[in-house]
Amino acid sequence: MATIALNLQSVHARIAAACAQAGRDAAGVTLLAVSKTQPAGAVRAAYNAGQCAFGENYVQEGVDKIAVLTGLPGLEWHCIGPLQSNKTRLVAQYFDWAHGIDRLKIAERLSAQRPPGKPPLNVCIQVNIDGGGSKAGVAPADALALAQAVDGLPGLCLRGIMTIPDPAPLAQMRTWHARARQLLDALRQAGLPLDTLSMGMSADLEAAIAEGATLVRVGTAIFGARPTRQAA
Repeated sequence: MATIALNLQSVHARIAAACAQAGRDAAGVTLLAVSKTQPAGAVRAAYNAGQCAFGENYVQEGVDKIAVLTGLPGLEWHCIGPLQSNKTRLVAQYFDWAHGIDRLKIAERLSAQRPPGKPPLNVCIQVNIDGGGSKAGVAPADALALAQAVDGLPGLCLRGIMTIPDPAPLAQMRTWHARARQLLDALRQAGLPLDTLSMGMSADLEAAIAEGATLVRVGTAIFGARPTRQAA
């Protein structure tokens, strides 16, 4: 588990270097450790090395880890996978963030199911920024209407947008990231008080930071290769 601490140091060094290159303050970029399929012990090791924000793609797996690690103060849990209607209640009850909002129906369910007394659930609109036909995300042209509808829902706090472009050469990835930044700027100009641009992963975090990412989602560069996920 000491390897995880060293890997975190390396990723933070990459973030700092990318921010310096872009003329940005590294404090403006949050590292989200993507812990899907990783055991709770790996999350604990990262936490002991100073990491507090963790991202889970599989809702029930994330809930199980939250239960195991509930005694650790300051943990922040992000649901970063596309959401199905039958999983919204668990996300509303247990997570701090949901990054995969691409339908108003899902946002409405999260809003209705957020328990009273909990702070608003932070949410991001997932945008299919590169037009990939096989993945989740609202089309960029439809992002404003969805964001405006979500922004008015109680129990939710709309924070920004999230993108997951298909793997491509870094120059192309930077083009997609630039489009996401431009879209976020347009949403802000429309009056939405957004502060989060969730984009960039292990292979392309530098390109994402160069284009304004405020949150990068890194898994393998921290935890190594993902264990095989057992079928439910």
